[in-house]
This record gives sequence, C-alpha cells and structure tokens, in this order.
Amino acid sequence: MRLALRELLRRPGRFVAATAVLTAVAVLLMFLGALLDGLLSASTGAYRAQRADVIVYSADAGASLPRSRITADVRSAIDAAPGVAETGGLGSVQLGARPEPEPDRRDLIATALIGYELAPSGLPDQPPPPGEVIADDSIEQEGVTIGDVLLLGPARTPVTVTGFVRDTQYSGQATLWASLDTWREVAGANRPAQALGDGTVQAVVVRTDGDPTELAGAIEAAADNRVEALTLADAIDELPGVSQQRSTFNQIIGVTAVVAMVVVALFFTLITVERTGLYGVLKAIGASSRTLFLGVAAQAAVLALVATALGVVASLALAAVIPPGSIPFQVTPSRLVTSGALMLAAAVIGCVFSLRRVLRIDPAAAIGGSP
Repeated sequence: MRLALRELLRRPGRFVAATAVLTAVAVLLMFLGALLDGLLSASTGAYRAQRADVIVYSADAGASLPRSRITADVRSAIDAAPGVAETGGLGSVQLGARPEPEPDRRDLIATALIGYELAPSGLPDQPPPPGEVIADDSIEQEGVTIGDVLLLGPARTPVTVTGFVRDTQYSGQATLWASLDTWREVAGANRPAQALGDGTVQAVVVRTDGDPTELAGAIEAAADNRVEALTLADAIDELPGVSQQRSTFNQIIGVTAVVAMVVVALFFTLITVERTGLYGVLKAIGASSRTLFLGVAAQAAVLALVATALGVVASLALAAVIPPGSIPFQVTPSRLVTSGALMLAAAVIGCVFSLRRVLRIDPAAAIGGSP
C-alpha cells in the first residue's frame, strides 16, 4: 500500500485524467443533491416548522390542506381522542400579492397566507393581531420589508408585514403567517365560494406525549373515520410533488454514482494491464494479491477524496454566485457528506473489477513478458 501511495505522490500526472472526470461527477452529484434539497425545502418548510406530531385532514381531502374541512364537531372528537395533549387549527389560501405602493404591479408575488393557533418554530405563541402577518424571509427578495403593506388577491385585501421567519415556504411560495381570523377575512374576501365559517378549519395539528403513529389511529377512530390523521413525516411526504421529486432525483443521483464506479473500473483496469510486469515482480518477491489490491483500492480512495474536496469547493462557489430566488439551490453539510460517501463507495467498488486481473497474474509469465 505504501508503494501505491508513493506512486500517487511521485507520478501525479498519471492520475490527472481520472481525477478530473471524478471531480466532474462529484460536482454533478452535489449539484443534484443541492437542487433536490432546495426544491424540498421550498415545498415543505411550512410543515417542517410545525411543532406537532400529527396533522389531521378531513377523510375526503386526500391529505390536501386546501381541500380539507374540519368542522367544530369533528374537532371536538379529535380533542377527545386518547393521547391528545394539545391541538391547533390551520387554514391556508394561496394568493398573489402586490406591495401597496405598486397596486397595479403585473408580476405578482406568489404567497400562501396561513392562519395558525399552535405556533410553528420561529413564530410567536400568540398569532399576529388582525390585519398583520409574519412573512417568510424569502419574500425579501421581492423588496418587501418590515412595515410594508401587501395587497392580497383580486380583492386586494391589505395586510401589514410585522416580522420575518426563516425556512417556512409552502409549495415554493412565500408564506404569510397570521391569525385564523385574518385568514378567514382574507379568504372570504378573495375566495367567497370557499369561505369557512367560525369554528371550521382546514386541518388540525396535534401534539402528544406518546407515539404519533398510535395517536393517528386513535384520532381516526374517535372521529368515526371522518378524518385522515398522518404523522408529520407522512404528511410532508404527501405534499404535492415531494415524493416524486425525491424519487426522481435519487434515481438520477444513483445513476451518477454508477458512472463514477464505471470510470474508476475502466481506469484501474487499464492501470492493472500496464502494471502486469510490475505486479509479477512484486508477487515473485512475496507480495500477495491482497496487498496489491489494497494498493489499488487506496489509490482509488485517494482520487475519490480529492475529487470530493474539489466538488465541495465548487458547490460552495456555486451557492455563493447563484442569485437568491433564481433556482432552489441549497448546499447542506449532510448532503456534502452523503455525496462524498457515495463517491468513496463508488471508487472502492469500481476498483474491485480490477481484482480478477490482479489475482490471475502469474509471476513467471508476467516477468517473461506473457501476461
């Protein structure tokens, strides 16, 4: 193994081509991962921020917040379910917004007004007063600041931004967090056909001291199956496009890792052919096939680590130069570590393909020039 590492130091030019290709693959892996994380973050932030264990929809809503309706009597049944510690109503309406100084602005700001009772992370326990909202900070990219008035929907209902909260987007839209009263007023003015009366909400978030999965079943039973109760993780997966995006990108990432494995396999197979005579000499003086293969694996691992390090630098540089709000690109430490682990695994697995050739080398034939 020491001989293999010395070769890397003394003849680095021999490995430049493989390192360059692996670096390109590493950058692609990390870019795809950051793009996936950005898409999921922009779609699920409002749910991930919920300090709750279970989300309850009406049974016919298909786990869709806009289509769900929880009436007062159904909510009473939810409150009475065993294991329920605390509940809070949720309501949402998706509307275009205009800053008040630009009432005729044509490029509307996509927003989702969400009324709440149980405060998500980063929001005050007491919802804002009527007519006031706390906005997701992604809306700052539109030039919105604290104190600005936004005109929502075709009715141009005014709401005042009194603060910002981080990472709470919903379906790629900036969220505006408000009281349920404000939500009902705005929804009634702009979506009168979908307006809900007092006591009716779109969904109920539930906290428990027990097992969320068991609580979900208990809530459905207590409400005579008039509701669908999902754990928070399951509710996030049911959001439109989330599971499809995750599945598609993971497949692409898997194919990219296979490409890295093929690159390493081809490169070290060629290297092994070139080294047949050298390996024959080493075997003749007592080196085992295992020792020779470990040297190949060590070289592959070093190339993968160098490519990963360059990929990390490139990913951070991309994150710095991509304008905020242009594409959903989010570089996270966990994604960088995962991509690096994939690269390392692909490199080690790829060099396994050269193992058979190493095992077949006969010292006498190799030294004699007949590999």
